[in-house]
Amino acid sequence: MKREAISMSDTLSKIQSLADLLTEKQLLELRRNLTIHKYSKNELIYNEGDVPMSLLCLISGKVKVYKSGVGGRTQIIRVIKPVQYLGYRAYFANQNYVTAASAFETSYICKIPMDLVYHWMEENIKLSLFFVRQLSLDLGVSDQRTVSLTQKHIRGRLAEALLFLQESYGLEEDGATLSIYLTREDLANLSNMTTANAIRTLSSFAAEKIVAIDGRKIKIIDMDAIKKISKIG
Repeated sequence: MKREAISMSDTLSKIQSLADLLTEKQLLELRRNLTIHKYSKNELIYNEGDVPMSLLCLISGKVKVYKSGVGGRTQIIRVIKPVQYLGYRAYFANQNYVTAASAFETSYICKIPMDLVYHWMEENIKLSLFFVRQLSLDLGVSDQRTVSLTQKHIRGRLAEALLFLQESYGLEEDGATLSIYLTREDLANLSNMTTANAIRTLSSFAAEKIVAIDGRKIKIIDMDAIKKISKIG
């Protein structure tokens, strides 16, 4: 992990929704304590069992939150896009991290000490409600993904994963190619299946002209078909 000299004003503009809730005193404390860090592709941001020390906000790049399961299999729990917060649930629960996070690509993350954030929340009901909303949104996504990953068949899970990536990161300028290039292993870990099944199912989608594959690039040709497959599971 490397610290980068990114302008404070640019960073504050990215986290404006949080900064606007702070008092003048708290905003000064934010400026004094906020740091910006650069993470290279695949670099670990935090690991399972680490003590949560900072509120993390992804300023640019893409990040995955994941957990090791039975037999060492990895399950991607969430994908993070700018500007989303992560790494704070464990602190509020008085726990160590139960997940890990790493960068899909070069990413910049700002860090704010969690003990300072907690102190602000004791003084500032608007900030407390901000994090209640963030946790509620995350819980809603988690609930939906739990149902999808446990009840849908392989084709439905892969279709769901492609839609999830499209909703999270959007499409490239052609309006069809997912704006993230995942390894087949990551796609499998997102879809709760083996890498072999992910490769086979994605190839099946390509043969059916539902998607087109170019290395790690996935172009969605028939969005309606993807949505239908996801819906019927």
